[in-house]
Amino acid sequence: MTDSKYFTTTKKGEIFELKAELNSDKKEKKKEAVKKVIASMTVGKDVSALFPDVVNCMQTDNLELKKLVYLYLMNYAKSQPDMAIMAVNTFVKDCEDPNPLIRALAVRTMGCIRVDKITEYLCEPLRKCLKDEDPYVRKTAAVCVAKLHDINAQLVEDQGFLDTLKDLISDSNPMVVANAVAALSEIAESHPSSNLLDLNPQSINKLLTALNECTEWGQIFILDCLANYTPKDDREAQSICERVTPRLSHANSAVVLSAVKVLMKFMEMLSKDLDYYGTLLKKLAPPLVTLLSAEPELQYVALRNINLIVQKRPEILKHEMKVFFVKYNDPIYVKLEKLDIMIRLASQANIAQVLAELKEYATEVDVDFVRKAVRAIGRCAIKVEQSAERCVSTLLDLIQTKVNYVVQEAIVVIKDIFRKYPNKYESVIATLCENLDSLDEPEARAAMIWIVGEYAERIDNADELLESFLEGFHDESTQVQLQLLTGIVKLFLKKPTETQELVQQVLSLATQDSDNPDLRDRGYIYWRLLSTDPVAAKEVVLAEKPLISEETDLIEPTLLDELICYIGTLASVYHKPPSAFVEGGRGVVHKSLPPRTASSESAESPETAPAGAPPGEQPDVIPAQGDLLGDLLNLDLGPPVSGPPLTTSSVQMGAVDLLGGGLDSLMGDEPEGIGGTNFVAPPTAAVPASLGAPIGSGLSDLFDLTSGVGTLSGSYVAPKAVWLPAMKAKGLEISGTFTRQVGSISMDLQLTNKALQVMTDFAIQFNRNSFGLAPAAPLQVHAPLSPNQTVEISLPLSTVGSVMKMEPLNNLQVAVKNNIDVFYFSTLYPLHILFVEDGKMDRQMFLATWKDIPNENEAQFQIRDCPLNAEAVSSKLQSSNIFTVAKRNVEGQDMLYQSLKLTNGIWVLAELRIQPGNPSCTLSLKCRAPEVSQHVYQAYETILKN
Repeated sequence: MTDSKYFTTTKKGEIFELKAELNSDKKEKKKEAVKKVIASMTVGKDVSALFPDVVNCMQTDNLELKKLVYLYLMNYAKSQPDMAIMAVNTFVKDCEDPNPLIRALAVRTMGCIRVDKITEYLCEPLRKCLKDEDPYVRKTAAVCVAKLHDINAQLVEDQGFLDTLKDLISDSNPMVVANAVAALSEIAESHPSSNLLDLNPQSINKLLTALNECTEWGQIFILDCLANYTPKDDREAQSICERVTPRLSHANSAVVLSAVKVLMKFMEMLSKDLDYYGTLLKKLAPPLVTLLSAEPELQYVALRNINLIVQKRPEILKHEMKVFFVKYNDPIYVKLEKLDIMIRLASQANIAQVLAELKEYATEVDVDFVRKAVRAIGRCAIKVEQSAERCVSTLLDLIQTKVNYVVQEAIVVIKDIFRKYPNKYESVIATLCENLDSLDEPEARAAMIWIVGEYAERIDNADELLESFLEGFHDESTQVQLQLLTGIVKLFLKKPTETQELVQQVLSLATQDSDNPDLRDRGYIYWRLLSTDPVAAKEVVLAEKPLISEETDLIEPTLLDELICYIGTLASVYHKPPSAFVEGGRGVVHKSLPPRTASSESAESPETAPAGAPPGEQPDVIPAQGDLLGDLLNLDLGPPVSGPPLTTSSVQMGAVDLLGGGLDSLMGDEPEGIGGTNFVAPPTAAVPASLGAPIGSGLSDLFDLTSGVGTLSGSYVAPKAVWLPAMKAKGLEISGTFTRQVGSISMDLQLTNKALQVMTDFAIQFNRNSFGLAPAAPLQVHAPLSPNQTVEISLPLSTVGSVMKMEPLNNLQVAVKNNIDVFYFSTLYPLHILFVEDGKMDRQMFLATWKDIPNENEAQFQIRDCPLNAEAVSSKLQSSNIFTVAKRNVEGQDMLYQSLKLTNGIWVLAELRIQPGNPSCTLSLKCRAPEVSQHVYQAYETILKN
């Protein structure tokens, strides 16, 4: 008879009867009673009242009965801690039992009783079991240490169990080694700061030896531990890879993925020129392909991992396209994942095969799958240029099927093809327009409107088509409304005479009748652009579009590197780092791939630095700046990307109303000194103060630009200073200075290699700063930098980077990467490199602006030891773009009135008093952003004294 009888009972006073049976003299009766108790416990009845009686049954040689009692004990020890102490004696006894199974059972149960009071009593028995002669007991005791550490970490450390665990890594039995590694990894994860798994080549060797002989789960623990080790050089990395490779042919898919993780990580350190590197790539393909013959759930996990591997190293599976072809009986989640990988592997060599396959998929019955297949055809066209024509004709064939959802997806992807290959496939527009009425999905409608607006000059009835969409404007989704607004404005700029009514209609719908802020804002911007300057509107709205990139859904490189370190775990299925989904983030350590050691990788693009550089290696010149360093550390050090200028710069420094202007008591009662008549500030209507417009935009007539161009001699250049000493950058010394010549700013660098190894793969990145300084080109070091070699580089800078106010204002934080590491330093740039060439203000404007700036914004400084006369001062300052607007003599003093403009549009007005024969002069500065005054004074002093 089965054990089900224990779960069926109709008796009353059950607890009382069980109590009697538990105290029976007959062993069989006792065993039956304990089984009944466990059955009641399993179905949720409270049998804690029987605790003392059940514990009494522990004194037995019967292994089955012992297991049942231990099971009961684990369940109720927490609610009855005082009673549980009664059992301690038995544990101590059982830990010395001649039968190793009983010793192991006792130590396993000890670990599961999570009661603080008891733990200290268990230390002695555990210590004995860790040194037990039987490996089964030792391996069980190793796991018990991890459980005990979770209950009371301090106790485990005080008792020296962690050292005993470390010793078990050298155990003769592979299973003991695996469990010791698992326990240490578990403890290390919850205490990231403790360096428990202090791996060195000797301990790695022991782990690799144990790897061949332990069970499959033991192998996974060891492989995961190996993945956290960073070899000291490429030779060691290769030797570990050679010993891990046989695991790729294991039957358990978890072992295979763990081995793949180790190899993917250590391949980073191998040079691509090595024969072994090629061999390893070939060996990685078959096991990954084999995983795809498992059941669908396993296939899905394998495919999610392969997706990451293909993004990192597409060459591994480039010849294995066929295994990713979809089978008719694959579940949808496997089909979609396979499609994704097919596109990633698509290349000129296999595109014909892929397209034929995708066209087939587009006629399937599964709607989601068909949609993704149609999108995939578009992505292939964008990725492989030679196939674009074939892809477009395939999409046209699919549109002819008139299947609604196929047509809509095809239109969405054709829009992207037009963006990638302008003026090539526009002949298909007529076919697209035929299907206008069948579009009911927002994305497809928006795509069609974009096409009509973008190519309005080629479509005779473009206005009618867009008008048909306008009829139900308020019922459309936001995406369609925004696109319709832009489309009609484009149409108006191309055919102004025929579409004036249409554009007014859409502008009033978007601004007056809409409550969507995005739509209203865009409507108002277009309205104002069209009403004030149609030429500018044309340049903005019909500007040339940047080509779209081929792979838009690639995972960001730093995240990809981190996910590669988590192959075979949940993170690799979610494609998110553990910190994104592990509650509380306890013990989540950010991992990254090891840096390359092989110098032959100079052609590689600069890869991201390991995120956690030890604090000791960072130069201490960086002033504390909140968590700004975090920004630099998380940067993906690639070539800088220039973007549109950030208008936040002026906002950061106090709003700049350029045209408010005026000259206060400086001119006192004799304003004639500048122009001969009394000036009135210009009426605000002439230039609306709300226009924080860039000065060049249509306001240039207000400034005497022609005479304000700086001389070609260029501004003062400070001598190079050491910014990063060699001892703080592993042998790399960086000196530099900043220059401005004919309107362009550059950072002149001198890199010296004082290390013993060649340096390559240089890249540079700036942190956000007050004036948006950023590299305008990659750091070009054309040849590897040999030991004791110095190279001079001029790095052009732009002022369109991200803006953030720094302390001090001219602080610049820089990260420089090479093949050795990433290094950080900060430097102060002289403000005069930001003085622009059109900084000469019109006299009347100067007077009005000076008066308009509040008196509290005025700052006075003394410049000592400056024996120059007014003429010499004026010409010296003009070469650094500080322009003299007017000059006069008052009571024997020369007064120079000067203006300068910063790259972010801030104007600074100055009055310089020079007393002939006196080496000191007085500088008064007025500015709407008073925080720049101190730095402008420093610039004056630097220029005049050098």
